[in-house]
Amino acid sequence: MDTAATPTHCPYCALQCGMNVTPLPQGGAEVTERPDFPVNRGALCGKGRTAAEVLSPAVRLTSPLVRSGGRLVPASWEEALDRIAGALGSVRERHGADALGVFGGGGLTNEKAYALGKFARVVLGTSQIDYNGRFCMSSAAAAGTRAFGLDRGLPFPLEDVPRTGCVILVGSNLAETMPPSLRFFSELRENGGTLIVVDPRRTRTAEQADLHLAPRPGTDLALALGLLHLVVAEGRTDEEFIRERTAGWPEARAAAMGHWPEYVERITGVSVPQLREAVELFCAPESAMVLTARGPEQQSKGTDTVGAWINLCLATGRAGRPLSGYGCLTGQGNGQGGREHGQKADQLPGYRKLDDPAARRHVAEVWGVDPDALPGPGRSAYELLDALGGDVRALLLMGSNPVVSAPRAAHVEERLRSLDFLAVCDVVRSETAELADVVLPVTQWAEETGTTTSLEGRVLLRRRAVAAPPGVRSDLEVLHALAARLGVEKGFPADPEEVFEELRRASAGGPADYSGITYRRLAEENGLFWPCPAQPAPEDESPSGNGSPSRSAGPSGSASPSGNGGPAHAEPPAHPGTPRLFLDRFATGDGRARFVAVAHRAAAEEPDAEYPLLLTTGRVVAQYQSGAQTRRVPELNAAAPGPFVELHPRLAARLGAAEGDPVAVVSRRGRAVAPARITSGIRPDTVFMPFHWPGEGRANTLTNPALDPVSRMPEFKSCAVRVEALGPREQGGRVAGPVSGG
Repeated sequence: MDTAATPTHCPYCALQCGMNVTPLPQGGAEVTERPDFPVNRGALCGKGRTAAEVLSPAVRLTSPLVRSGGRLVPASWEEALDRIAGALGSVRERHGADALGVFGGGGLTNEKAYALGKFARVVLGTSQIDYNGRFCMSSAAAAGTRAFGLDRGLPFPLEDVPRTGCVILVGSNLAETMPPSLRFFSELRENGGTLIVVDPRRTRTAEQADLHLAPRPGTDLALALGLLHLVVAEGRTDEEFIRERTAGWPEARAAAMGHWPEYVERITGVSVPQLREAVELFCAPESAMVLTARGPEQQSKGTDTVGAWINLCLATGRAGRPLSGYGCLTGQGNGQGGREHGQKADQLPGYRKLDDPAARRHVAEVWGVDPDALPGPGRSAYELLDALGGDVRALLLMGSNPVVSAPRAAHVEERLRSLDFLAVCDVVRSETAELADVVLPVTQWAEETGTTTSLEGRVLLRRRAVAAPPGVRSDLEVLHALAARLGVEKGFPADPEEVFEELRRASAGGPADYSGITYRRLAEENGLFWPCPAQPAPEDESPSGNGSPSRSAGPSGSASPSGNGGPAHAEPPAHPGTPRLFLDRFATGDGRARFVAVAHRAAAEEPDAEYPLLLTTGRVVAQYQSGAQTRRVPELNAAAPGPFVELHPRLAARLGAAEGDPVAVVSRRGRAVAPARITSGIRPDTVFMPFHWPGEGRANTLTNPALDPVSRMPEFKSCAVRVEALGPREQGGRVAGPVSGG
């Protein structure tokens, strides 16, 4: 491979920042700025800047491993693949197809997510497939679909944020989780707009806000309803918009009016004057947005919570209009695309529903199978993990590390150990890989070409920039080889562009229509926003692609197999993509957005005498997700070497804990120990832990797997705990009781 710089994208969060990657003559690669990409304009956080370090053979897997004598030992690819195929086939023969599970990841490219979903349903015949994106923004997806008829994280580009009048940012610390995006919010304030941040901690993001609201964890639903109550009481609703473009307002209004300000103050700890100030800031300008992240979404009532924030937007006419609307800040690198193309338990490619007969017919025709042969919807992510070793006897896992990232993680680890067989495909020897019977070393971001879909709904081409080490293969090659061993010789190409060409056909006419997107267009146009059908935009759509989601019956022409050109005859102008959704109509049958009547309810687990405090979890700037990759980068480890427990000074004083002292956090599910970090930036009744580390400081040992009834999202953001101050390691200590104040 030559040493020219290759324009590509970061492997980490859903910003998918543009970067250049250049192979170095002495080995390894260098990451440099790429100013032409509009989302980050060249800026990179520490994770992106050091991303090439994980390409080193010194820190990643380069040989298949198989379990022998209780240890993982090197093996040939043929032996490893034979073992996996043999085990999957044997379990299926003895226990049936649904005894086979498949667990994917929100970091997989669209091609890999598509192929994995197809592999599960066509080759294995199992319904038991889901992915870790279920833990990311499934509640926002469910609420967006319920309200608008379509889920795309942001229905507008990030470049619109600085031009609106006010943004309410709910449960996001983007200064640490997506640092390059903070400039859009700084520019918002420079332009005269205002920023409201909702977070129980005074984070680096909250410090940038004009108004910081710090509710108790698990009470965001009440907060949104209290704001809507004030909007109605103060006569700030947009009656014309409600009448012409929505349905269900009377019921939603009646539900909100039961949440008067003083009642909401008692629930949330946010004062009535602050509630009134928030309403004034949000309603005063002509345009405004609400953006949510994991804070309100990772709750056992996350769908209703997001729905309440959407109701606030609809009631004030702040949706389906320029520079206004509701959006979700997707977390994982391909969290958006990962759920659009079939690795989610209930979905088929193109964001089609697995239980829709028309969707099954369309996708089955593309796949060349009988629609009736496709299994139905399976278990959601946590439910699938919980079933391991019981109904599900063997698991193929790609791009996830649930030993660290799943709720009630000690239980999930136990379930993984109880399997008859576990195969893991990963870049590094993660904590989950350590439990496997076979581990396959696979290529990563800069060693392969593929597409991802950013938080904006912008489909991007991530290009191969360096050669993979000898002995490493791509996930697509793995699926190709396993399919052949299991009797399916065709339909699983190893070439990503060939897979994408099939994905285009499978998605055509679906909500997430990629049929007008080709690798060539992505390279030339710096990405395209879906929906982007093969047909040109209808005449009633604006030429900038700012109309409603387009629908098409299918591609009007097929690209060449390489995706680098179409038929020789003249073609109509290509569809420009759809940067802004819903400006003409919403994606519902009648074009109207739906209010949903919701009411506050308590978290699944509230504090009591035994567990008097609330735990909330999140990220730090120098680590990413389960840390499987970032914990192998010295610079990032120096910045964030391990877990900690954030305590308010009043709580620390009650415990007798000083900065850096070990403390134990105990929930009904387990116990975690980490140093105390004392800060007045957190509520006295709340403790915070980052979730990037395994071992005794594993935050997800504590978290509650209580599931949202609609999205099946676990309640990561709120659970009851007690905190114990430890003397010199496990010599007993004082236990914190309730601490009042907010």
